[in-house]
Amino acid sequence: MASIQEIALALRSIATPGMKPKALRAAIRERYPDVSKKEIVRAAFYAVTEEPSASELHHFALTERIAEDNDGEVLRVSKRKKKRHADAEKRSQAH
Repeated sequence: MASIQEIALALRSIATPGMKPKALRAAIRERYPDVSKKEIVRAAFYAVTEEPSASELHHFALTERIAEDNDGEVLRVSKRKKKRHADAEKRSQAH
């Protein structure tokens, strides 16, 4: 099994601007077939903390982390809150 550092190094070499997370995961799994999505995300965070200029990896890691945390969660805004927000915007535009 590959270490987080090895996967992080591979992520740095594979990641390109505009690359979709799914494509990045697929490329990593070609090199490391037994690696899990969770390990890839951890390696991306590791790579970002070791090399702050890796913005593509930062974006990938945050996107995937947020997606995992919000899996199955549905956010709803009540009609009352929507109305209050719309009314507040109208008042601010009138001034």
